[in-house]
Amino acid sequence: MAAIKLHVKKNDMVMVIAGKEKGKSGKIIRTLPDKGRIVVESLNIVKRHSRPTRANAQGGIIEKEAPMAVSNVMLVCSACNQPTRTGIRVLEDGSKARFCKKCNEIVDK
Repeated sequence: MAAIKLHVKKNDMVMVIAGKEKGKSGKIIRTLPDKGRIVVESLNIVKRHSRPTRANAQGGIIEKEAPMAVSNVMLVCSACNQPTRTGIRVLEDGSKARFCKKCNEIVDK
């Protein structure tokens, strides 16, 4: 399966717009473009049973973040502090940058 072009990147602040975590926001820890999913810090927590290993001698039940669909999140603009759609703009030096469609500010620093 080919990788999906994501509208968000690692370390972006996002707000969840659908699902059980709707309305909550957090920072992206990891992106999985081949699956079209992202992992958001302290959101979509699941419990996993693990057997004892060298790394985790105790074993037991571990709580960790599970991947969620990238379509369920919206980027939070740092300027207007609201979830927003983004566009791509070519800057004077020829590089591309994302911009907020609400306040027209550049999102990428």
